[in-house]
Order: sequence, then structure tokens, then C-alpha cells
Amino acid sequence: MCLGIPSKIIELDSAFKTGRVDHLGTRVAADFALIDDPRIGDWVILHAGFAISRLDDEEAQKTLELLREIAAKDASFLS
Repeated sequence: MCLGIPSKIIELDSAFKTGRVDHLGTRVAADFALIDDPRIGDWVILHAGFAISRLDDEEAQKTLELLREIAAKDASFLS
């Protein structure tokens, strides 16, 4: 199963449409060639190192909260 995780752009080399994102607290290299006009601070869905879509702050926060709830339930199920 593949998940697209909301990630925030924190570094950008606009000439090459590459940079880094904050991906659940980890800095990860990303390619922004698939989205228009990426900017530092934008939220994107990152999949296999590529930003595949942009989302707004509210949508990103809701998605991250759901992922945290799922992770917490999985952890309690395993203990």
C-alpha cells in the first residue's frame, strides 16, 4: 500500500524544481516538477519523492491528524 503524506516545502531550488520538505518531522529531498509554482511554506502530497499535488493548510492538518489517530490505534492494538 502506498500513502501520500502531506509535507511542507522548506527549501526550494526553483531553477531545478527540487528542494526539501518537512515530512513528518524529517527533512526529505523532493522533486516539484509535477506541480505549478511551488513556494516555500506550501503543503504538498509527497509520493516516492515527487510532490504530486498541493493542498491547503486545513486539509493538510486534518490529514495529518487522521494519520496520527490511525497510528495510535494501531499501537494500542499491538500492545
